[in-house]
Amino acid sequence: MQCAVLEIRDLTYRIGERSILREVSLEAREGETVVLLGRSGCGKTTLLKCVNGLLPPASGEIRFQGRTLSEWDPISLRRRIGYVIQDAGLFPHWTVAANIGLVPKLEKWEPGAIAARVDLLLDTVGLPPAQFARRHPHELSGGQKQRVGIARALAAEPPLLLLDEPFAALDPITRYELQRQFVSLLRATASGSGKAALFVTHDVREALLLATRIVLLKDGMIDVMASPGEFLSARTEEARAFLSGLDTPQHESAPGF
Repeated sequence: MQCAVLEIRDLTYRIGERSILREVSLEAREGETVVLLGRSGCGKTTLLKCVNGLLPPASGEIRFQGRTLSEWDPISLRRRIGYVIQDAGLFPHWTVAANIGLVPKLEKWEPGAIAARVDLLLDTVGLPPAQFARRHPHELSGGQKQRVGIARALAAEPPLLLLDEPFAALDPITRYELQRQFVSLLRATASGSGKAALFVTHDVREALLLATRIVLLKDGMIDVMASPGEFLSARTEEARAFLSGLDTPQHESAPGF
């Protein structure tokens, strides 16, 4: 059986007297993409920040690679977790190659190994190194920036990826292309590497396309946890509200649904 890369047990996070997350428990195992689905304000991004050690929970436990977060040095923890956000978060004055190679450089990889890793990842995300390695972020389209952001998150071969609505701001066609490429990329990099991913979205089509498991959050609590196939049959009020969107005609962003 695949090992759990991430274990969350009874996690509660509060701001003052208000509970943003309430007794959330889930796992992300090797080779899994766990999609956190839910409305704005339901706690999805807060959960990612707790996992990355950016927000301290009020109670509960998070274990990464078998160790509680308190057992990790915060810097070492974040270098072992790839993080991708909506606008890619690239350093504007650095080249694409420098952005991707940041964590390997901090980890004191040899320059030749960094260069080889950057070239491999650029090829993997469909950006030929000879054409893109020396460009700066302002010379890239939105979709290209997101590809670079994903490559940077993968650069030091982290066992866990956190992705916070990375494709939400893209046009529908580019978004669907990157969704499909992301699935292929994770399959390629997760094979034998023990990699797992937590992916945040409010788009049920994206969740069904990308997830091995869907975790639907409502008001900071887990409403449904299921495989994509099982989720299609979920009967909670919140799940039915999301699934009702599948009856609405969609642009070419999601052929097949």
